Amino acid sequence: MNGAGPDTKAETRTDTRSEFWIAAGFNEIARTGVEGVRVEVLAKNLGVTKGGFYRRFRDRAALLEAMLESWSHGRIAAIEKHASLDGTTARERLRALIELYSERMNTEGMSIELAIRQWARSDELAANAVASVDAARLKNVGQLYRATGLPPEEADAQAFLFYCFVFGQSLLFLERGPRKRAQLVAKSAEKLLRDPG
Repeated sequence: MNGAGPDTKAETRTDTRSEFWIAAGFNEIARTGVEGVRVEVLAKNLGVTKGGFYRRFRDRAALLEAMLESWSHGRIAAIEKHASLDGTTARERLRALIELYSERMNTEGMSIELAIRQWARSDELAANAVASVDAARLKNVGQLYRATGLPPEEADAQAFLFYCFVFGQSLLFLERGPRKRAQLVAKSAEKLLRDPG
């Protein structure tokens, strides 16, 4: 395949149908982890036969590889889009990122992220995908902090703290209601957005 994209309607249909299997794989990994991503289970969930799977993927490993590729490309594209200044200041963009990660919790997305990170603890391909996503996230947010005036080393450290915060806060079960939680997140965000010096 030359990477130029599908040349025929048949190839486009095949790609679309492959995406259904990948989406079903994500649904299952969010629910049960990578161990639950089985051809039989996905076929049953989709209401189709296993034959449709094997017309699109040579085996389960090929599906898992396609899932990692889809996830990593999607996450990297998302951070590049969300970190783009596009007429805003770096500080405004950082504030918007904090709000995005903390106010509109995507529980399925977080379940997928956690499952892939767990998978990465024992699988090199998954570990490489997670590492590429983390590197892109840290690079893009580090560039935003540089744009606020921080020197490179401090900007990189601040980007690291930023991600420790946005992912860490999503995992904490606080004995506070949503309003109190939002206030705590906002106060914490202020510290991440302080002017340098």
